[in-house]
Amino acid sequence: MSELRNNLKVLRAERGMTQADLAAAVSVSRKTINTIENRVFVPSTVLALRLADVLHVSVHDIFELED
Repeated sequence: MSELRNNLKVLRAERGMTQADLAAAVSVSRKTINTIENRVFVPSTVLALRLADVLHVSVHDIFELED
């Protein structure tokens, strides 16, 4: 079974955002961002879309299936 890989930490850092900045922008806690970045939590589709919107990328740029 494939696992979900993400580039959230890299994309966030490239934009000079802290976890707290990104969390505030998408209305979640900093811990939620941390758990997504560390692959502990898989976000809902709605949250994934919000993250992509704030980071100005597609959802596929953030998340992909790992073989």
